[in-house]
Amino acid sequence: QVQLVESGGGLVQTGGSLRLSCAASGRTLDNYAMGWFRQAPGKEREFVAAINWSGTATSYGDSVKGRFTISRDNAKKTVYLQMRNLKPEDTAVYYCAQGRSTVILPRTENGVNVWGQGALVTVSS
Repeated sequence: QVQLVESGGGLVQTGGSLRLSCAASGRTLDNYAMGWFRQAPGKEREFVAAINWSGTATSYGDSVKGRFTISRDNAKKTVYLQMRNLKPEDTAVYYCAQGRSTVILPRTENGVNVWGQGALVTVSS
């Protein structure tokens, strides 16, 4: 079993940037596609971004396209989410997720095998 630990969350002003990291321990990370989801207060968890095992394919939710970038470093067993031009509506707990396949990107909760504990991102207006 793999354990996922997010870091890099915090408070940022509108228009600012943050980079989230997701470090894996246990079984290797590089055999699986990975993703990020988020859940705002009172809302359902939503898909943010995903990346395949080799880093050659990515997918983004409509609300973050052009502002967020997902990447991975398999040697470091770490997945990143670079967030730019942040908006108050980006405020949420961000969850790292391991998919069930090397190539199928986890775009829904059903496609997730392991969840991280979450990292809070707060964007002030």
